[in-house]
Amino acid sequence: MRRYHPILVALHWLLAIMIGLGLIMGSKVLSATPNDAPEKLLYLKIHMTMGTIILVLMTVRLAVRLFTDKPSPADIGNKLLNKLGIAAHYLFYLVVILMAASGLATAITAGVPEIVFAGSGAPLPATFDDIPPRLAHGALSLVLLLLIIGHILAFLYHQYVRKDGLFSRMWFGRRS
Repeated sequence: MRRYHPILVALHWLLAIMIGLGLIMGSKVLSATPNDAPEKLLYLKIHMTMGTIILVLMTVRLAVRLFTDKPSPADIGNKLLNKLGIAAHYLFYLVVILMAASGLATAITAGVPEIVFAGSGAPLPATFDDIPPRLAHGALSLVLLLLIIGHILAFLYHQYVRKDGLFSRMWFGRRS
């Protein structure tokens, strides 16, 4: 088998885009918008909706990965790096799921769903910084960013140094 299941491929690229947008939305847009700004509610609604969709899709992707045939793990000639590569992929699942869970916990603790989705009219808290799950959410976003950078560097290494065609495994086409 040369390629991953087409559902895994589609979810990989969809999640890559959504996670990238979610990180940008959180780090650049939400963090720069004061909680008393009227547009903050719209930004939170978008971010929370995306986070929920990411959680669902990531869970589906993990299930598909566990229950479908897949290519043999990549071999770069170093047992430790091979094991780290496999671990890093499962770490992606863990970190993304924990990111979504910490975001949900932050929102629930601050009463945000009622404000953003139910239109309660209550103001947002002055800050989210004193909510423990928010601290985890921020720390996890940095871990996720480092994982993404490592993932991209590994892609570049495989594509341009090793020239082993590994990228084709995560694209559409005949599986065998």
